[in-house]
Amino acid sequence: MTNPVRKGEGKPLRDAMKRLRVTQAELAARTKVADPRGKGVSLGTVVKVTGRGKYSSNQCRPRTARLIAEALGEPVDEHFDMPPSSTATVERSSPDGDTDPR
Repeated sequence: MTNPVRKGEGKPLRDAMKRLRVTQAELAARTKVADPRGKGVSLGTVVKVTGRGKYSSNQCRPRTARLIAEALGEPVDEHFDMPPSSTATVERSSPDGDTDPR
């Protein structure tokens, strides 16, 4: 599975934070409220995902994207390109998956 990629190098995230008047530290705290486990997203990760420049990161884990978007009160797909879900399985024992090598 591939990770979500933030849109516009994080500009939509920063714009949403600006609209809500939320700092990176406040956004990290909001993710703890949004997280059923109460763990949330660390401030360091929020800084990487919402920041810009060489220390920013365009990718994050699906859970991180979901919690950040939820903390902003917006749909995940407004801020991240999510990888497609796949239910396909690959048979690794043979090229076509139909033959039994035994």
